[in-house]
Amino acid sequence: MTRLSIVRHGQTEWNLHTRIQGSTDIPLNSTGRAQAAEAGLRLRAHHWDRIVTSPLDRAHETARIIAGELGLPGPEVLPALTERHHGQIEGLTFAERQRRFPDGVAVPGLETRQAVLDRVLPAFALVSAEHPGESVLVICHGGVIGTLIRSMTSGERPRQNELIANGSVHDFVWRDGRLHLEHFDATLRTVAENTHYTG
Repeated sequence: MTRLSIVRHGQTEWNLHTRIQGSTDIPLNSTGRAQAAEAGLRLRAHHWDRIVTSPLDRAHETARIIAGELGLPGPEVLPALTERHHGQIEGLTFAERQRRFPDGVAVPGLETRQAVLDRVLPAFALVSAEHPGESVLVICHGGVIGTLIRSMTSGERPRQNELIANGSVHDFVWRDGRLHLEHFDATLRTVAENTHYTG
């Protein structure tokens, strides 16, 4: 068994303004850097063997900050952990997306959730095979985390009022060739819309 605790990167300006990021490489803002440091402090309560990250800058910087807080070596980059590609809605706010591509209208270039699983799960399988019994921190994105949680819960979560907040930590284990969800760190939608995952 390998423990895989998945952390959503800190806030970016596009998160703040509810713009859909997808694979667009937007850096952390000052709030995001503080969130990464806070996550690192919380994670000191447990032992971690290593840290891996999406190649996108917002995840990679979050990983570097957390690694520094935990005294871990620099993160290993896994390209398969990049955010879900959102095609022609990247850069749009949610309101703009609804105007241009209302519910039920196909978005050119939008990666399917199955395609996300088809690249992320083999990456986790490889990490688990190479590091059996270890506790690994994984820094990536709201769209990836949401896709994994939907898959693990047969679509029951995240619920309508549940958000995947910047800096949140979600616990999984890889056991018997499969990923299993142990804890979903949901934030209830009682705060500003900017905590909604937009990549």
